[in-house]
Amino acid sequence: MRIGELASRTGVSIRSLRYYEEQGLLTSSRSPSGQRHYGREAVERVAFVQRLFAAGLSSRTVAELLPCVDAPSEEHSDAALDRMAQERDRLSLHIAELLHTRDALDGLMATARAHRERQRAGAPAC
Repeated sequence: MRIGELASRTGVSIRSLRYYEEQGLLTSSRSPSGQRHYGREAVERVAFVQRLFAAGLSSRTVAELLPCVDAPSEEHSDAALDRMAQERDRLSLHIAELLHTRDALDGLMATARAHRERQRAGAPAC
């Protein structure tokens, strides 16, 4: 199938499909005129890549996980699980940082509300 049909079947833009190819996440053959052609398995591959992106993984990390799919083995499976655990730890740290930032913002908002209430009550401005 050509790139437009793959885009239509997967709901992924042509631009994204080209990016996937540039990153080594998807492969195609080329016609003599240079048009990309994909096998039927490309639909599944794109759906899998989309799920990995939806899980917050970068294209670089996705590329590191693909050997587990392309050449299943215990070694590749272990490597993929280790890499996903690293990404989970990275996301957990980021979540903790975001929670800290949100809590700091909550504190600033509470201070601003208290200041506003003092002004409404006629207390002298700070």
